[in-house]
Amino acid sequence: MRIDVTFDSAGLTLAGHLHTPDTPAAGPRPAIVVSHPMTGVKEQTAGLYAARLARAGFVALAFDAAHWGDSQGLPRFLEDPAQRVEDIKSAVTFLSVRDEVDPERIGALGICASGGYVAAAAATDHRIRAVGTVSAADEGSWFRDGLGGTQTPGELAAMLDLSAAARTGEARDGEVRRQQIHPEDEPERGAVKKSITRHIHEGWDYYRTGRAHHPRTENWFAARSLDLLTQFDAFRLIALIAPRPLLMIAGTEAVSDYFTVGAIEKAREPKELFWIDGADHVDLYDRDEYVTPAVEKLTGFFAEALKAPGTVAA
Repeated sequence: MRIDVTFDSAGLTLAGHLHTPDTPAAGPRPAIVVSHPMTGVKEQTAGLYAARLARAGFVALAFDAAHWGDSQGLPRFLEDPAQRVEDIKSAVTFLSVRDEVDPERIGALGICASGGYVAAAAATDHRIRAVGTVSAADEGSWFRDGLGGTQTPGELAAMLDLSAAARTGEARDGEVRRQQIHPEDEPERGAVKKSITRHIHEGWDYYRTGRAHHPRTENWFAARSLDLLTQFDAFRLIALIAPRPLLMIAGTEAVSDYFTVGAIEKAREPKELFWIDGADHVDLYDRDEYVTPAVEKLTGFFAEALKAPGTVAA
C-alpha cells in the first residue's frame, strides 16, 4: 500500500510516498528512508526501491527533497547538500513517531547522489541503524574534479564564476539562473560501456525519455547550486557509521564505481561492497535484471541489521 504523506524539514514541507506491506504485522515494523538521486523525484528510482522493500516487509519512505518535486523550497531545483542531509534526518524523525514503525529499527538507502547524502546523514545521526547505497556518488567530487577526475582547474574556476554571477544576478532582478542537466537531443551512446560518453547517454535515456521522465523533473538546476555542491565532501565522515553496518552496491560497468570503492576503503567494519555484474550506473535505477539482485541483497542486509532483539531475520 502507498499513501501520500508530508513532513517538515528545516521549516519546509516535504512530500513523500509511504510504502507499507500489504500483510498485517504483530507490531511495529522496521523502516527505511529511501532518498533519490540529484535531479530525481520520488516517483522514479527511489519509489521503485521503496515499493520493492515494502513488498519484502519493510515500511519504506520515498520523498522529494526540498526544492524538488512536490516539496517546498525556493528557488526551485536548488541542489543544496546540507539541506539534502537534513531532509534525510527529518525523514527519520517522521518515521520514528509513526505507530507502524519501530524507531529502534530505521535504516537509510541512498541512490546516486543520495548514496553520499545518506552516508553523511548517518555519520552523525545514530537513529539510522543501517546504511545502504546504490550507485553511490560524491557530488562534491563530481563537481570539483569532474566525473573520473577529468575536469581542469580552469573549468572549475569558470563554474564557480558562473555560480557567483548567478547569486548576484538573482539578488539584482529576482531571476533564477539555470544550468542544463541533460542534452535536449539524444547524445552519442559511445561504443565503450564504461565511459563518460556512455554515462551521459545513460542519464539522458533515463530522465529524458518515456523510460522515467516525470513532469516535475525539468531539465535544469539552479546555477547557484554549483558552489554548494563543490564544497561538499560526502564520505569525509563515513568511518563514523561503524559499528552500524554499511552495504554499498555498484555495477561493474559503471564509470562512477570509483566513488563506491573509495568510500568503502574509508569506512570501518562492518561493511560490504556488492557488485552487480554487467550493470552501469543508471541500469541500477530501474532495469529489472539488475534491480532484482540489488533488492534481494538489500532485503537480506536490512532484515539482519534491523531485526528485533532476540529474533532471527526473516
